[in-house]
Formats: sequence, C-alpha cells, structure tokens
Amino acid sequence: MSKTQIDAVTAEFYGAFDNRGGKAPDVGRIRRLVLPQGVIVCTAPTFTTYSVEEFVVPRERLLTDGRLVDFSEWETSEETRIEGDIASRFGTYRKSGVLDGQPYDGEGTKTLQFVRTPDGWRIAALSWFDRP
Repeated sequence: MSKTQIDAVTAEFYGAFDNRGGKAPDVGRIRRLVLPQGVIVCTAPTFTTYSVEEFVVPRERLLTDGRLVDFSEWETSEETRIEGDIASRFGTYRKSGVLDGQPYDGEGTKTLQFVRTPDGWRIAALSWFDRP
C-alpha cells in the first residue's frame, strides 16, 4: 500500500508541470506535496538550492506566460525503498515541450525523500540533475 501511495504522490508531482493542449498547469500543488520546510536542489546544469516558494513561483510563471507550452515531464524508471515512515525514490525522467517557439526536451535523474505524515506521504526533499 505504501509503495502505491508513493507512486501516486510522485505521479502527481510530475503532473503538476503539465500544460499540454493549453491545460493550466497546477504547479501550486507542489506546496501540498512537499513539506513547507522541504529542501529542493538542482545540481546541474547549475547548482541551486530552493525553498518550496523559490521553486514554485518561477515555474508557475514559465508554464503560464506562454514561453513554455505543450510541456510535460514523466518518470521513466524508479527504485523505491521504504523503511517504516521514511522512503527514498531514485528515478530517471524525460521532459518535452516548446520553449520560446523551439522544440525543448531533456532527461535527467531525480531523488525524492518521503516521510509519512498524519496526512499521508509527503516529499521532505528532492534533488535532480538534467543530463546535458
């Protein structure tokens, strides 16, 4: 059951960025999926650390201002380990869309750290890197 719940939270996380077919992305749901004090880190192409708000706000803008359209991101493989009320997921992903009128795609690796809260599984931290 826990793995199914973690799969669902992960799919909801990736789905938050989807604006294909003119659909409004729901990046704001990241505020619910990630603990308020969660840590978000990108290691490549540029090392950057984010608070939840620092992560959400520019992505909401990018996905709603017309610069990045028909965008989606999806997990392509994963390995999840659950021990009691903590879990770690290591996975690869792909993404594609149209950025500033040009085809845009890529892939990378994400690791998500989960904790079971009274409200269900939530992301405590996530890190990723995009492959060049």
